[in-house]
Amino acid sequence: MLIDVRNLKKVYQMGDVKVNALRGVTFTAESGEFIAIMGPSGSGKSTMMDILGCLAQPTEGEYYLEEQEVGQLSDNHLAEIRNRKIGFVFQTFNLLPRTSAQHNVELPLIYAGIGRKERKRRAFESLEAVGLADRVHHKSTELSGGQIQRVAIARALVTKPSIIFADEPTGNLDTNSGQEIMAIFDRLNKEGNTIIMVTHEAAVAQHASRILQIRDGLIEQDERRDGTNESPEVEK
Repeated sequence: MLIDVRNLKKVYQMGDVKVNALRGVTFTAESGEFIAIMGPSGSGKSTMMDILGCLAQPTEGEYYLEEQEVGQLSDNHLAEIRNRKIGFVFQTFNLLPRTSAQHNVELPLIYAGIGRKERKRRAFESLEAVGLADRVHHKSTELSGGQIQRVAIARALVTKPSIIFADEPTGNLDTNSGQEIMAIFDRLNKEGNTIIMVTHEAAVAQHASRILQIRDGLIEQDERRDGTNESPEVEK
């Protein structure tokens, strides 16, 4: 099992007010799944993505990634997991604007201590996989929005991660560019990559084989494209 989440809770202290972002989320995910997380603003979907991506720790509950309990790991170990096992694709791209596509894709490998020759080879392969073999030396400022997001996907792929997390990956793109990006995710999933994506767009979520609907910090529905749905019991 790739992911095992048990009674996950997250509380933020905002001055004198406690905000219960997650109120007891439980689910599992297998390697190779394509999962979309949906829900209204403030439902807890981004908080859950941060915890699954080892960017934040839960207040309560357990999160096992490849059978390792994440809450028991040191900061250094968490950083190593983020660098080696997890690939991130963000709505805002998070690329260095005055740096070439190739160098942006190489960055995770630099942090991982990979040699220069191997870095360049793997970065080129990743850019080639997203259709940008002819744009390796272009800077972000010389690329379209769709091409920039492709660079971000190539960067997520370059470490050969266990999971790709995508947070609103089409949110800043026009319709055609968004469709091209989702076609890449479809292909990556068919090649065996595990993808977990936050989106508010129903049409984008339909690319996933499973949709988790979150509301008020709880999973309201677990819908699988094979026709089987689960509606977890929700505490009132």
